[in-house]
Amino acid sequence: MKNRRNVAIGVALLALIGTLGLVQHWLEKTVDAQSNKGTIVMVPRYEVDPTFPKPLPNHWYQGMTIGVSVDAQDHVWIIHRPDSLSPSELAGDLKTGMCCSKAPPVIEFDQQGNVLRHWGGPGPGYDWPNSNHGLMIDFKGNVWLGGNGGGNANNGGKTDGQILKFTQDGKFITAFGRKADTDSNDLTHFNGVATMSFDPSTNEAYVADGYFNRRVAVIDVDSGKIKRYWGAYGNKPDDTDTGRYVPEAPLSQQFRNPVHCAAFSSVAKMVYVCDRVSDRIQVFTADGKFVKEKSIMPKTLGTGSTWEIAFSRDPQQKYMFLTDGANMKVWILDRESLEVLSSFGSGGRQPGQFYAVHSIAMDSHNNIYTTETFDGRRLQRFIYKGMQAVQKGTDQGTVWPSSRSTK
Repeated sequence: MKNRRNVAIGVALLALIGTLGLVQHWLEKTVDAQSNKGTIVMVPRYEVDPTFPKPLPNHWYQGMTIGVSVDAQDHVWIIHRPDSLSPSELAGDLKTGMCCSKAPPVIEFDQQGNVLRHWGGPGPGYDWPNSNHGLMIDFKGNVWLGGNGGGNANNGGKTDGQILKFTQDGKFITAFGRKADTDSNDLTHFNGVATMSFDPSTNEAYVADGYFNRRVAVIDVDSGKIKRYWGAYGNKPDDTDTGRYVPEAPLSQQFRNPVHCAAFSSVAKMVYVCDRVSDRIQVFTADGKFVKEKSIMPKTLGTGSTWEIAFSRDPQQKYMFLTDGANMKVWILDRESLEVLSSFGSGGRQPGQFYAVHSIAMDSHNNIYTTETFDGRRLQRFIYKGMQAVQKGTDQGTVWPSSRSTK
């Protein structure tokens, strides 16, 4: 009898423990659900357009594509590096096969993906960059180009220290700076310009002068005169080697190379700067006063996580889109708070995937255009499909048409 009673008590205790476990699990799920309230956010929804652009004509081959911009007519402009193509890709030019040939460095597309104007390369009156980098259309319709090529025996040992400005037909207008070895406190030249952005209200351009220099330089759009400049945290730039980025170490008080973007927000009147290999964005007033910073995937090494920025076209510029070529994503942030809301993209060669996504631009309909460097070598379009509710931090994966995601 005593043994039976002990067994009964044991069974009852096990049942009670099981019941308590179920209650605890239910309570935990309830708490989790309650804690997730408020984490649902509204973000723009995109789908890749696998039909854009149309195939290039003339057996042209596209190289590393390191700049994209959209003009007032919603035409899409890219710049690429024809010299990044291999002999097998240039068999047509080399007369070793039928295909293919170098495409001109600068190409314009209409909204249907057709090639319109195309031009670029060395010409009279200017020094074409050793390695072109970045393309922006200013508020007057002119095409600005940067360069990040180093010096070698073929170019007299001079690095790219110039910005070139052309009409949309490819007619040379002027150059600011020239090929030269300069430092981050030079008031005449640049040294490895990644890209630039513009403030029409002040007739100024914000230059990411950062492949060899370590600064943001603000210049007059017409004269090219450097009006002011600054380094990380608004400090005076110092070109002393900061060493490689170590995620666990204190954040550097200077930018690392490259300073890869200087995106001016016309709403906030602030400049958002990509300190690429330091995995951070720093925000400044138009006069260079440091406001705040945000680290993005701060354990990313190598090429870094903060590549280039575009703002949504709503009146508040509520959203900020950040390309991350190392992690093969576009991050969607709240521009004001710098909170990461969502992301899309994944590594791969299919439409909607990325290989070293580099540059980004928006058209007037909030469609996104991206380019890819290294072996990615392409332009893609992502169609704006309205707003959607997601849990904060959700990665949407490959945003394939007529589907929420393909992860």
